[in-house]
Amino acid sequence: MGFGKDDLDLVLVPSGLLIMFVYHINLLYRYLHLPHTTVIGFENNDKRAWVERVMQAERRDVGIVLNVISSNTSAATFLCSISLTLSSLIGAWLGSSTNGVFQSELVYGNTNPSTITIKYITLLTCFLLAFACFVQSARHFVHANYLISTPDSNIPAWYVEMAVIRGGDFWSLGLRALYFALTLLLWFFGPIPMFVSSIVLVMVLHYLDTNTRPMFQHQFRGKEMVKKVEERISEVAVTSRHHHREKVETLV
Repeated sequence: MGFGKDDLDLVLVPSGLLIMFVYHINLLYRYLHLPHTTVIGFENNDKRAWVERVMQAERRDVGIVLNVISSNTSAATFLCSISLTLSSLIGAWLGSSTNGVFQSELVYGNTNPSTITIKYITLLTCFLLAFACFVQSARHFVHANYLISTPDSNIPAWYVEMAVIRGGDFWSLGLRALYFALTLLLWFFGPIPMFVSSIVLVMVLHYLDTNTRPMFQHQFRGKEMVKKVEERISEVAVTSRHHHREKVETLV
């Protein structure tokens, strides 16, 4: 029994998925241990600086800050709606019997009904995963909105940083699920387009995810002013203590 076109799915599809999984595992390792080498870690550094500056801003500037958070929330909600809509369409198509489009002889690969069903299920899973990630992203951004807009609050900056960065992380996970869905969508046209798209996508993502710029050390005027005031207070305290000691010695 020779190696036919129906067997290409057993080789190329797992190979393409393995390439993408290995790349993202490597990206996760770099993000956790070498964040300065990834664009996500570089952006998180800027987000931390932004939150720290926002927590020092006056209450009249909160409106601009909330507009920034609201724009992220709107983007996450939009992609969440898109993912849910595509999931509904795939579910409706899966429930129907009109699968003859991808069973044509033009598709070089396995076109059995069971294979077509597996394609639909894997694509549906990616869209549902993207939907869940974008929902969590919107939830964290809304939580950050509440924290920033709380009047007369002593909420620490790291608490707001955690909400903003987690929202960004879930946003990135949702985009990764959509990238996987793109390659699985091309699987409907055969295992060869799916395998080629996996390699091309990994090359493009490697270029987009790699950061070669050094981390920018953000410095704020507020911090510098506070530091100078603290240094000045300590100098005045030392000077007054010295004068007091001289007076005591003179009286004695």
